[in-house]
Amino acid sequence: MGSVLYLDRGMRRRGNDGGASAAAKVQATHGTLSLLRPGYNCWAVARAERVAFLVDAADYFKAFYDAALRAKRSITILAWDFNSQTRLHFDPVEPDGPPALLGEFLNWLVQRRHSLHVHVLNWDYPMVFGADREFPPLYGFGWTPARRVHLRYDDTHPVAGCQHQKIVVIDDTVAFIGGIDFTVRRWDTPEHAAEDPRRVAHGKPYPPFHDLMVALDGEAARQLASLTRERWLAATGQKMKPVTFRGIGDNDPWPASFPPDLQGVEVGIARTAPPRAEQPAVREVEKLYLDMIAAARNTLYIENQYFTAPRIAAALEKRLAEPDGPEIVVVLRLLSHGWLEEHTMHVLRTRLIERLRKADRHGRFHVYYPHVPGLPEGCCVDVHSKMMVVDDRVLRIGSSNLCNRSLGLDTEADIAIEARGRPQVANAIRRFRDRMLAEHLGVPLEKVRVEIERTGSLHGAIKVLAHDGRSMRELDGLPAWSDAVVNVAAVADPDEPIALDELLLDRHHEGEPEPEKPAWVKLALVALLVLGLTALWRWSPLAHTVSADIVIGWAKDFGSRWWAPLLVMASYTPACMVMFPRPLITLAAVIAFGPWMGFVYALTGIVASSIVTYYIGRRMRRDTVRRLAGPKLDRMIEVLKKYGLLAMTLLRLVPLAPFVVESIVAGAIHMRLWHVALGTAIGLLPGTLATTIFGDAIETALTGTGEVNWWLVGIAVGLLAGGIVAVKRWFTSMSRRIHAAERAANEPALRQPG
Repeated sequence: MGSVLYLDRGMRRRGNDGGASAAAKVQATHGTLSLLRPGYNCWAVARAERVAFLVDAADYFKAFYDAALRAKRSITILAWDFNSQTRLHFDPVEPDGPPALLGEFLNWLVQRRHSLHVHVLNWDYPMVFGADREFPPLYGFGWTPARRVHLRYDDTHPVAGCQHQKIVVIDDTVAFIGGIDFTVRRWDTPEHAAEDPRRVAHGKPYPPFHDLMVALDGEAARQLASLTRERWLAATGQKMKPVTFRGIGDNDPWPASFPPDLQGVEVGIARTAPPRAEQPAVREVEKLYLDMIAAARNTLYIENQYFTAPRIAAALEKRLAEPDGPEIVVVLRLLSHGWLEEHTMHVLRTRLIERLRKADRHGRFHVYYPHVPGLPEGCCVDVHSKMMVVDDRVLRIGSSNLCNRSLGLDTEADIAIEARGRPQVANAIRRFRDRMLAEHLGVPLEKVRVEIERTGSLHGAIKVLAHDGRSMRELDGLPAWSDAVVNVAAVADPDEPIALDELLLDRHHEGEPEPEKPAWVKLALVALLVLGLTALWRWSPLAHTVSADIVIGWAKDFGSRWWAPLLVMASYTPACMVMFPRPLITLAAVIAFGPWMGFVYALTGIVASSIVTYYIGRRMRRDTVRRLAGPKLDRMIEVLKKYGLLAMTLLRLVPLAPFVVESIVAGAIHMRLWHVALGTAIGLLPGTLATTIFGDAIETALTGTGEVNWWLVGIAVGLLAGGIVAVKRWFTSMSRRIHAAERAANEPALRQPG
């Protein structure tokens, strides 16, 4: 059967004997086995006196609103996104009563309860994710947090990683955990109506949105409070004190309108966290997924936003190969968010589903999506939930997606509840799974339960209950994608941070390093050069022979020749070999051929130069390449071989070695040519595009033929400056991490005698 079960004796929470005793009592009473192993597939196992399952954001926002009104000391929020304009409910707001908008509501709370502090930790996101996001208050726009509302941004994640945990803790007594952020485009009801006037963001309607949260209290809530304090300390360097009350029953912020679905159960908490400083990576989320898949006997029900992780696919594939393995039902969304996601995560999902369907010899694998009639073209129910149910024995809800980044790159947090032979818990788990099916099928819960019992199958019940209206439909007719497209898409879903320090060529030599000249000296030299050229062209005879109009005329005349594009594209190869600045060639191309064709010729020439130098590297002797690349060549080779396209893209995006050196090393190790070419194109696309924008603006300013689009220039400058700052900050943090790891590795050796 492939089940993986572990004895409860391993269920000892760190630093709390009371929790271990509670787990021991459960085992003694029920004599059951557990999947949960603290320190392996979960961080902690703790008792919750009450657990409530919150379906969709309308209920979650209302539950939070009710609980926050009872808060006395602390509200802590960990978020992927936080938006002060989030509407918590649509009931009438009384004069001087609590506001419905999140930011105003939090300010209102702290102004009326002076012992209350609110801490919000939001992901410090790149601008590419900024379409729906709110400008940080520090820029002086929009909402201003009150004095005891502490809003901070978490920038401790590695390159391409993010803070993805969605946890709210109130007075260390009640906690919410799952997949919903306090932001726009989240609010919806389980009806998921095609048209709901309340479902509006920035004045525009958005599609139905489905997600889950869990409310819990007791020791489990205190453990989640401890987790939030750890994240706050890691992100801000500031300590938050635990909340304490003088007596039992001093405060109970549980939302009274949401009765518990379960009482007195143990809750496992699993995390993902990338390596940080001397702390190793945490991959409890992935291990618990794999153990849950292996433990399934009859059914495995999955809802998830993404479905792209190869290791999860391999585990499912193994179960599908078993003659008596479990039935696997997966619920996903039909469409992707935008062009980028469609050509990355959507491509990877398609390949994974095809792989599992080929492995499904016994007809037990089924993939569905919720269908709501009447939605506009290009819209679907946005399945954002992260849920897995093993038989009627284990229920898991959290923030982690079934994609590589959630298993090893982002910070994630899930909870898992086991039945352990207790009928009331098993019934609650089964009822919640059936409730999800009933919501997606648009039928009463009782009908789902009856059909599952009659057919003995989730798929059988879905097939019987499916109808033309709101229902579930099989996800079929998937497009075919080539291996090349799949490999390119994989760049968007890395499974671990790539330590770019391993790519860094060693610029330090034995002996005393030469003192580096101050940065102001370099800036002064550049300024003097510019002033000198300006004076030369303004007050010398060159002012009449080499004016801006004349130079531009020469460039236009050159651009009219049929062989001019070939010459420009070919010039990038010798330029990279002698370290001539490529942007100058690009600027000339923009003036000669116009912005768009200049951009095309420039990028084509750069990629062509990478191919030429790649083949030069293939023919070079190894000792020559080693002398050229430096002492850390072995590290560079290892990372290039392991990460291929992604490593080359990052090398071009953040040049840690000369362009020609990177290409020669790639050729010397016989890296795939298309990885080098495509990685070069992707990595150098932003810089080439920025140079094109500058070149067009310079030509417009010099000729006076039109108005310069200063907004576009400003955006380009801002993006380049932001990229430089981000890369510098990242290298600083990575340098600290490396030094801390080296010190930790050397300490045992220093303590050994003799």
